[in-house]
Amino acid sequence: MIIERDVAIAMDDGLELRADIYRPDGAEPVPVIMTMGPYGKGVTYQDHHYKHSWDWMIQNHPDLLAGSKHRWLTWETVDPEIWVAWGYAVIRVDSRGAGRSPGTLDIFSERETLDFYHAIEWGGTRDWSNGKVGLNGISYYAMNQWWVAALQPPHLTAMIPWEGAADSYRDVFRHGGILSNKFIESWYPRQVLSVQHGNPTAPHDPWLDQSSSGPEKLSESQLAANRFDTLANARAREMDDRWYRNRSPDWSKVITPFVSAASWAGFGLHPRGNFAAFTHAASKQKWLDGHPGRHEEWFYLEYGLQLQKRFFDHFLKGEANGWGNEARVWLNLRKPFTDQVELRKENEWPLSGTAWTKLFLDARAGALTWEAPKQEGQATFAAAVESLRWMSPPLTEETEITGPLALKLFVSSSTIDADMFVTLQAFSPDGREVEFQGTVDPHTPLAQGWLRASHRKLCKERSTPFQPYHTHDEKQPLTPGEIYELDVEIWPTCIVLPAGYRLALDIRGHDFSRPSANEGLLYSGAGPWLHDDALDRPMSIFGGETTIHTGPGRESFLLVPVILRRST
Repeated sequence: MIIERDVAIAMDDGLELRADIYRPDGAEPVPVIMTMGPYGKGVTYQDHHYKHSWDWMIQNHPDLLAGSKHRWLTWETVDPEIWVAWGYAVIRVDSRGAGRSPGTLDIFSERETLDFYHAIEWGGTRDWSNGKVGLNGISYYAMNQWWVAALQPPHLTAMIPWEGAADSYRDVFRHGGILSNKFIESWYPRQVLSVQHGNPTAPHDPWLDQSSSGPEKLSESQLAANRFDTLANARAREMDDRWYRNRSPDWSKVITPFVSAASWAGFGLHPRGNFAAFTHAASKQKWLDGHPGRHEEWFYLEYGLQLQKRFFDHFLKGEANGWGNEARVWLNLRKPFTDQVELRKENEWPLSGTAWTKLFLDARAGALTWEAPKQEGQATFAAAVESLRWMSPPLTEETEITGPLALKLFVSSSTIDADMFVTLQAFSPDGREVEFQGTVDPHTPLAQGWLRASHRKLCKERSTPFQPYHTHDEKQPLTPGEIYELDVEIWPTCIVLPAGYRLALDIRGHDFSRPSANEGLLYSGAGPWLHDDALDRPMSIFGGETTIHTGPGRESFLLVPVILRRST
């Protein structure tokens, strides 16, 4: 293996980004696997703030990345020891203003995306490159794949955005219009600012034996002057505007072949973007994978590695390995109280033959029912502290629920607005909740959705019965006491429930949580994707009483994607 460190890649404005390159020691040109991001190419996966994640992975998967000594691992990127042995060059680029690349730090920005374009073209024109560049990485290293693909770099040939959000407004910063602040407040300083270029306290790069943030030593004021405040921008922008649009892909321009790999339990960040990409991107060669597990887990397991290798071998090496004939949708079906899954392959999303089934809310009974209630009812809760749970009757047969969900509500509030936090749960006959290891939270429920009532306006062109799409371009305050019709988008799920199990719907005016004395709020069901910004959610408005109305003319219901029996 040839290893080159801190290689300069010139941008169109003359600034040079820095990259580490791992490639085979041979004369034959090879394809490129590239990532670019702000986490520091010199920060090891096994140390610093990623150590907990690595320890979890190696404890649960002692044979992880078989054949590798784990010498050159960084967070959410491919293992060079594996991929170079497979005949690929691996390039990791520090994005502008991050790690060892100078400049102004502006995450998710147009400038950063343009830099990625130029880095891809640089990688595709090296003497040792075969001219085909693939992108492959998790989270940040997946999200920016959607954005740069819309620029259509000539040498970009294929990509695998593994758990990558897309719509900055709806997926990342504002769920249903509600500011998702808590994750950004912890993630940004820990994983981004800690390796901002020139940060004197940045982790040590063991491979260069220098600072992972470059040779400069900047003061706090200099560092602050060299970056944009991303959370402040999101906090100041309640409605969807150009700032968010510039950080979201134009699906009509995404034509690169891709595999979009989505987590079933990533509510609050990535999976919505993965499913939207498969549904809306213009690419004619696209695949969708749905998998369970922790955030980075399945990317490094043998299942994920072989999926990635076959896809890239086909598109970057031209191997006739049958990938072109593969089914377009791979579903790893979850079942209660087991980590075992069944792989079933389909060809569309949502699945053909889905029986879109209504479960009606009955406020008089406090229940979910298969028949619309014949009498009016209402149920009220204190938005800041209380919640309502609506339980279905036991299922009469094994039932698969796979796909997006939607909730129709008729709501009134004692104030001029109301935030709706919606969670789908399931319970066994003996009362145990069906929960799964999520991307972070080990106790993730089946599905979640959010909506601010004043953001209820729908886009008539993009909305469907099973996936409402809100414009977020006009705020429509409530008149206290008046009843309004709301359509809540609930992110997709996949579960096979045995007969006798019951579905439950939790509705509240604050983040979902369960009692979790031993593990704290972070592991109470919503993970770190919480919404408690005092400026965005003042108690004078969002601490009132919310009432759910049901019955004739106010049929509140959950639309459930029930899948007819089919073979795996």
